[in-house]
Amino acid sequence: MRILSVVDGIGWGGTKEQTYLLARELSKKGIEVHMALSFQYTQMVEKLKPYGVKFHFFENHNKFSRFNPANYYRLWKTIKEGNFDIVIANSPHALDFVRVVWSFLKRKPKLIAYKRTGRSSSWLSKKLKYSVADAIVVVDKRTYEKLFKEGFYSERLIYIPSGIDLSRFRPLGKEARSKKRAELGIEEDMTVFINVANWIPHHKGQPLLIEAFSRLNCDRCLLVLAGIDTEKEAVNYARRFGIARKVLGLGFREDIPELLNMADFFVFASYFEGIAGAVLQAMACGKVVVSTLAGGIKDYLVDGVNGISAQVGSVESLLEAMERALKLSQLEKVRLSEEAIKTARLYSIERTVEEYIKLFERLKGSEHAKHIPVSSQ
Repeated sequence: MRILSVVDGIGWGGTKEQTYLLARELSKKGIEVHMALSFQYTQMVEKLKPYGVKFHFFENHNKFSRFNPANYYRLWKTIKEGNFDIVIANSPHALDFVRVVWSFLKRKPKLIAYKRTGRSSSWLSKKLKYSVADAIVVVDKRTYEKLFKEGFYSERLIYIPSGIDLSRFRPLGKEARSKKRAELGIEEDMTVFINVANWIPHHKGQPLLIEAFSRLNCDRCLLVLAGIDTEKEAVNYARRFGIARKVLGLGFREDIPELLNMADFFVFASYFEGIAGAVLQAMACGKVVVSTLAGGIKDYLVDGVNGISAQVGSVESLLEAMERALKLSQLEKVRLSEEAIKTARLYSIERTVEEYIKLFERLKGSEHAKHIPVSSQ
């Protein structure tokens, strides 16, 4: 079986992480995985090189990428000559590229698209883009149910939750905690809240988080933010509330498991999500999670059982949730940590990959049907 995974742009985030993990795990199972990506995306190439993934460079990435005919021609040629069984468009922008070249292909492989959040698509997007997909993967149950009720190509929807790499995201112990704190210059007795998300205020809600943290009555508390642009934006925003010394922006980091283990609490202020892999990664590390119940987070985070929840978009609610975290007894922290780890183990990347293989086999077995009915797992 030959799979082509189409990726647009560069950088790293939840979608890119899932794209990488899926390609890696499928390759480890002996499936021939190819990836179409931008010439500039060296990060993905370096990560996947050891696993035998084959690369096809089609996008000269810049802000005008989608207006460059050469990008479409290179992708068309890759698909035309590749004899692929399945093409996966990993994001809305990747689907833009695929949709255009689809019209010019005589032989069309089976196409998988994504709806990673419950945000509505325009009528034009639905009819012009998603109509050509043979299967539409939804990564959280609530979005699946919402789209199914709305009749968003219900017969093609399939719920496959995103997976996390439990070999990396796990409790690392006190020594790892102390080592990372020393590296960052954080004192042992500081109470650290950490947020992992690229700086996208309208999505990830970091300004709301910083405002809530500024009202937290805790002199020995520190808020650490890791993710693209947080090194520039987090402290600048914190200055508005006079707490620049209590906020640390680290920028993009490769050592997220170590950073999570260094912290006392994970805090997340997102407005909308798919499954929110960062939250599950923190839970897998045994962190007490404080999070809004945006999107698919509702699927697994239960207030007082395996974490602490807050209302989406509410500074007051997020502040109250962080205050609850600070008041937890050691026994309560241990209980929430243990339950969080149990929850995260249900979302291993290995389980996720098995569901994709079932989907591939189902699609490949329906060569004479334009679309196949696909139901929730």
